[in-house]
Amino acid sequence: MTELQGFKFSVAPMMDWSDRHCRAFHRTLSTRARLYTEMVTALAVIHGDRERLIGFAPAEHPVAVQLGGSEPALLAQAARICADFGYDEINLNVGCPSDRVQGGNFGACLMREPALVADCVAAMKAEVALPVTVKCRIGVDDQDPEEALDTLADALVAVKVDALIVHARKAWLQGLSPKENREVPPLDYSRVHRLKACLPHIPVSLNGGLASIAEARENSAGLDGVMLGRAAYQNPELLLEVDEAFFGAPAPHADAFEAVEAFQPYVAAHLEKGGRLHDITRHMLGLFGGRPGSRRFRRRLATEGVQPHAGLEVLRAAVADVRQPARRDAA
Repeated sequence: MTELQGFKFSVAPMMDWSDRHCRAFHRTLSTRARLYTEMVTALAVIHGDRERLIGFAPAEHPVAVQLGGSEPALLAQAARICADFGYDEINLNVGCPSDRVQGGNFGACLMREPALVADCVAAMKAEVALPVTVKCRIGVDDQDPEEALDTLADALVAVKVDALIVHARKAWLQGLSPKENREVPPLDYSRVHRLKACLPHIPVSLNGGLASIAEARENSAGLDGVMLGRAAYQNPELLLEVDEAFFGAPAPHADAFEAVEAFQPYVAAHLEKGGRLHDITRHMLGLFGGRPGSRRFRRRLATEGVQPHAGLEVLRAAVADVRQPARRDAA
């Protein structure tokens, strides 16, 4: 079975969040975490603006692309395109519960079609030499999580899937919004551990509801990896703990202030190409949470940073608000 570099810790694919600027920022905070793109459909990869949709910088490695789709031939074609772009992994989305995704017959609704998911993985593996992985749920709606997850896993093991990333919550496809489904039904980490006990030779990673590095370490003990999504995005400073906690390596920067300083050349390069500051700083609003001045930091980026000609001086001023906070603005 393929050993995935950086598989011990990864940052989840998140629609509208994990774009290339977000990934570049997260890479500044951890040199080892595996990063994922937003989900992109196979048809979009084949027919769309590929550089905009799946382009990435070499510094992002290790980086994986997450594909959405349910037609094996189209996924195989998209996987080949992504492989040619230089990705380290192809991941298939079998976990998103949104109505739009269901309407395209992919995402979490594919938990009901394990044979089709296996056909999709087999088609991609026949086309590329990269690891092909699946991110799934423990079940959907009224499915029995024991039977549903085992049936899917058995089908995927038969086609030599390279890893399973399991969001430890059922997806509820009718009656709950994706936002509500983040809290209901309850998480079941033990179900993922039972799956791993049955699959000793297949990498299994845990995802869902983990709020800190300590929680991630505790709940993924005995598994091959752990994936954080919202926590890593909303509190990106926790990524500074990843390299030491999971890889025994020093953090790339001593603190968030030093990381922002190191990230500024990337921001400057984006601005020089005509990009907007907000394209990047929208992913940084969670920095410095709980520190005096953090509200002024967020407010400055959310007001001045969105202006068409905002430059690096806005980011620097926002950081200064935290370094030397006004007493009345203590967060």
